[in-house]
Amino acid sequence: MTTRRTFLKNAGGSVALASLAPAITSVAAPNRDKAAAEDLFKLGMAGFTFVNFNLDQSLEMMRKVDVRYLCIKDFHLPLNSNEEQINAFHEKLKQSNVTGYAVGPIYMKTKEEIDNGFAYAKRVGVKLIVGVPNEDLLPLIDKKVKEYDMRYAIHIHGPDIKLWPNAKSVIDAVKDLDPRIGLCFDMGHDARFGDDPIADLEKYAKRIFDIHLKNVTAAAKDGKTCELSRGVIDIPAFVGMLRKIKYDGSCSLEYEKDMKDPLAGIAESVGYFKGVCDATKSGKRKA
Repeated sequence: MTTRRTFLKNAGGSVALASLAPAITSVAAPNRDKAAAEDLFKLGMAGFTFVNFNLDQSLEMMRKVDVRYLCIKDFHLPLNSNEEQINAFHEKLKQSNVTGYAVGPIYMKTKEEIDNGFAYAKRVGVKLIVGVPNEDLLPLIDKKVKEYDMRYAIHIHGPDIKLWPNAKSVIDAVKDLDPRIGLCFDMGHDARFGDDPIADLEKYAKRIFDIHLKNVTAAAKDGKTCELSRGVIDIPAFVGMLRKIKYDGSCSLEYEKDMKDPLAGIAESVGYFKGVCDATKSGKRKA
């Protein structure tokens, strides 16, 4: 039986993988031969990927690609869910060997929406909110993260909207606030804004609490989400930087192509990411 490791070896291992996505790469990309034997980061799914599917259908897709961490969206678990509904939700995840590690993105334009969002996260039992707040509400969020002892990661959206277009816009706004306020680093949107996601991953490492893993067809506003192996971001270099900064959070695939029939693209992207990670590990056993 041909194993994934054998296949990668026969295909040229990391050399073949690296050749698939060479375009956006930082000049300071780390030496992949120094990769840790065991990665600190984990692979997850961003809930928005499943916007057109119910929870059972979403978990079935996760089972098929063997991904076990989920950032929970409110279309699967509404913001007004009570304790009984939340317990039933977690039990369903447990039966699929999936852990809900965060909630969001949650858009927060008022004090009430911030209050509700933090209360919701506490009821769900997570310690990370991915949020999109109005900038004038950051002082209130600063108080809330202290009150709840919870991290708050602001999601970026590239050139599509003026609010939080790239990593720098978030860091500039929160650098003097509680260190539990940081960034959900959507690497695809960062690239679409014209920035270098590999350099930004290193530069802002201490404030990156969550990553939306994706690739895009162009480093421009008209760039679209594509399969992880087919875009302009150098994924092997990105993995190398994750290891260099010792990132220990989730890299959650947000697949926004073919959203009514995404499984093939999800499977290709998950397989590619796992293959890159495996092929570039130091000390890996020979097949």
